[in-house]
Amino acid sequence: MDTGPCGLPARVLARRLRRRELSAVEALAAHLERIGKHNPALNAVVSLDAERARERAAAADAALARGGPVGPLHGVPMTLKDGHDVAGLRTTVGTALFDRVADEDGTVAARLRAAGAIVVGHTNVPPFLADYQSANPIFGRTSNPWDTNRTPGGSSGGAAAALAAGMTPLEVGSDLAGSLRLPPHFCGVYGLKTTEHRVPLTGFFRLPGVPRSVRVLNSLGPMARDLDDLELALGVIAGPDGRDGDVPPVQLGPRPRRPLRDLKLAVAPPLPGATVARAVRERVERVAAQAADAGARVQERLPDLDWEAFRKLYGDLMGAVTGLFDPEAELRPEQRTLAWYLDALERRDRFVAVWEDFFGDLDGLILPPAMTTAFTHRDPGPIDVDGELADYGGHGALLVFCNLTGMPALGA
Repeated sequence: MDTGPCGLPARVLARRLRRRELSAVEALAAHLERIGKHNPALNAVVSLDAERARERAAAADAALARGGPVGPLHGVPMTLKDGHDVAGLRTTVGTALFDRVADEDGTVAARLRAAGAIVVGHTNVPPFLADYQSANPIFGRTSNPWDTNRTPGGSSGGAAAALAAGMTPLEVGSDLAGSLRLPPHFCGVYGLKTTEHRVPLTGFFRLPGVPRSVRVLNSLGPMARDLDDLELALGVIAGPDGRDGDVPPVQLGPRPRRPLRDLKLAVAPPLPGATVARAVRERVERVAAQAADAGARVQERLPDLDWEAFRKLYGDLMGAVTGLFDPEAELRPEQRTLAWYLDALERRDRFVAVWEDFFGDLDGLILPPAMTTAFTHRDPGPIDVDGELADYGGHGALLVFCNLTGMPALGA
């Protein structure tokens, strides 16, 4: 990473802009130059809107010159995953079915812009955000900036690649099955899957005229190159918007910082039924050992539950909420009924209670973020894990428990 504007954390860049040590026009120009230099090889940023971004950067500088109040991201250029509606910007969700120019901002885009951020474009995703790689028929395939023969992951792969390559200092991804956790792991950045219903889904994955069926399991959250930027972005995008009725009318409050020595942590190098490469398991064990050396109380521990039933419920519920309005979706007849859905939510509640009890005396759980490190580009198919072939979708065995329970999780 360079030492210029593209190498700065978002909060540091914003501070320099407020002090007028750097102009918004200069910051944007540096990021556009970097996109122009690296994006041809990576294909991370799509639907670029450079001209309007330049207009907004000039307006941001003029506002600073007038001495008026500014937001915490005033003048900071950034991208957004191609699933967020941004007024005037092409949105595709990786498929021709959703390909259109949004007529208004979604809540995330509106809040970021109100905080002063300048959205310059969208980042690439798989069709319908439904793959652990980021490639689609419209824009093609995104590559990992550390090794272009490898994937940055999915579905927030374009976002993670753009962050790692310094083309954006912030992003906001989504997570229905690990999309905010696997790509950061593959690209060496951070992604925060927020607590379900913490960030409004208004204007995300929106097909005008079609009711929103994904009202559970999915979460939006920030992505960044360091944890303080995650906290900054979360403070901007979280909280009720008066449009998404699933978000409770409670603002995100401050939480006291606690030293590592005061924490009680569990660790599970594998989860039951999950395949994990030896190198990834060893890294998890190393992190747990380092936490213990720093004074944290660490123990290998997991809740007592039926993991097979747990994952089956997730698969059935996810299939129902994503396929309800698709007459060709492979659903059992009962999955299209209200009675089945309410029963599934009842079973979900019971699993949530088990995890709530588990965390009653714990502060966190350290887990592998994926089966492997970033794998090479491929058609969906078996993945080599230490010489053994593992199911391509096996990453989900490590990730979806947070989606079924609605818990927050940090990917890195």
